Amino acid sequence: MIDLRLLREDPDRARASQRARGEDVALVDALLSADERRRSSGVRFDELRAEQKGLGKLIPKATGDEKAELLKKASQLAADVKAADAERDAADAETQELLLKLGNLVHPDVPVGGEEDFVTLETHGTIRDFAAEGFEPKDHLELGQLLGAIDVERGAKVSGSRFYFLTGVGALLELALVNAAMAQATAAGFTPMLTPALVRPQAMGGTGFLGQASQDVYHLDSDDLYLVGTSEVALAGYHMDEILDADRLPLRYAGFSPCFRREAGSHGKDTRGIFRVHQFDKVEMFSYVAPEDSQAEHQRLLEWEKQWLTSLELPYRVIDVASGDLGASAARKFDCEAWIPTQGKYRELTSTSDCTEFQSRRLSIRVREGKTVRPLATLNGTLCAVPRTIVAILENHQQADGSVRVPEVLRPYLGGREVLEPVAK
Repeated sequence: MIDLRLLREDPDRARASQRARGEDVALVDALLSADERRRSSGVRFDELRAEQKGLGKLIPKATGDEKAELLKKASQLAADVKAADAERDAADAETQELLLKLGNLVHPDVPVGGEEDFVTLETHGTIRDFAAEGFEPKDHLELGQLLGAIDVERGAKVSGSRFYFLTGVGALLELALVNAAMAQATAAGFTPMLTPALVRPQAMGGTGFLGQASQDVYHLDSDDLYLVGTSEVALAGYHMDEILDADRLPLRYAGFSPCFRREAGSHGKDTRGIFRVHQFDKVEMFSYVAPEDSQAEHQRLLEWEKQWLTSLELPYRVIDVASGDLGASAARKFDCEAWIPTQGKYRELTSTSDCTEFQSRRLSIRVREGKTVRPLATLNGTLCAVPRTIVAILENHQQADGSVRVPEVLRPYLGGREVLEPVAK
């Protein structure tokens, strides 16, 4: 959530942010109105309580008609205090409810618009010319089947559409990717973490995934637990309700977990293969920093993602995601999109978001600096979403005979293997 004081001081910034997101601007005014009622009813309650306490000191000293009159007044004051308390609580509840609906304030440099209105910041690597090499590229599913690496038919038989098995070298390739990604993150100073895949509503809501993104979340009704779509949720919740000392910052964690997404609204999109699936594994970077350091940390996370994709020898571009395509918690988001040859376009492989103080306020995570305690900033960045990374590796490093060259960074984690060879049928 955002700072109510900032909202009161500069409501036009919040209105502009809502407008840029394509969301309800009237929410800002409704929130301001509820906040005013909350504060005025709080003042009214305090005044009545002070009067009630003062009256309570006079009654024992009074006698006769004076005491009867004071008792009558005390009775009316008790009713007024109770009503003011109820009004204050109702206004506070309404304020909090509306505040939770308001997305983070969009950074002023974010391009305004929808999904296609991003700005390309940079492009890396060379796109292969398969025609010049004399063969037509196969897609990742055909390659995966030739290698004995991917089985979507049995995945669908066991679990339904958008599920899959990674078999043989496919399973080994995932393990190699996870180990290589964790090695890079650890070398950069991240603490490796294996995180829970089930979280309580406080953690899921606190990170902003129970608003506009709730339709994509799996919920276990009988346990009131949520399956995470990213280990960002558990890593953000790791320090909830805590006050951290400033000398501990920055705190950086690299979490590995299974991730689960309904992929609501994606019917008919990417139905072939393992690009868009309901369950996948991912290595996620997460940072806690002082608010004034969040933009610099955002650039650092982006550089680590670029380092990772470069090490995998993949052609990719970096985009500044448009305002209407931001998640509720992100003030700004950069995506790294790898080139997918058989699709003839760049597709998202990693992303990094600066969530400023939005999540820490909702999760009550603060930093102590001397005698001052204040919210801190949180940031997240995908290092390796395994299935999509496998898609990019198979398609970009394929050879005419259906084999796939292994990027050098992964070879130590694949027993020195340089090429993945097709298996006999």
